[in-house]
Amino acid sequence: SCDVVGYALGKRGITTNKCATPIAPYTQAIKANGMVFVSGMVGLTPDRKMVPGGVAAETRQALTNIKAALEAAGTSLDNVVKSTVLLLDIADYAAVNEVYAEFYNKKPFPARAAFAVRHLPAKAKVEIE
Repeated sequence: SCDVVGYALGKRGITTNKCATPIAPYTQAIKANGMVFVSGMVGLTPDRKMVPGGVAAETRQALTNIKAALEAAGTSLDNVVKSTVLLLDIADYAAVNEVYAEFYNKKPFPARAAFAVRHLPAKAKVEIE
């Protein structure tokens, strides 16, 4: 289900129970002026538990969460223009790419940046926005 949580100057907060509720003061997605901005997602399930199985499983859950937020906003992964991947360990880049390609499998692929970072929320190994 989708719940519009606010409306001001063409900006609407989008939430869905198909992904974890935010663990900090942010909204799952914002729809503004015909565009959708999705917050960074980690491998938390809708009940806020980290999926077991390592970086590939976390990547799959993070992208499932992004897909759910986009669908709640009335769009899909096919319309994503830009993505950012944050990795706890850059050595996981190939494993993340393998799962990422399952979700983004139509050209043109989104523009993307990937960074290794020191820490991620909820002890995640990957965060994707």
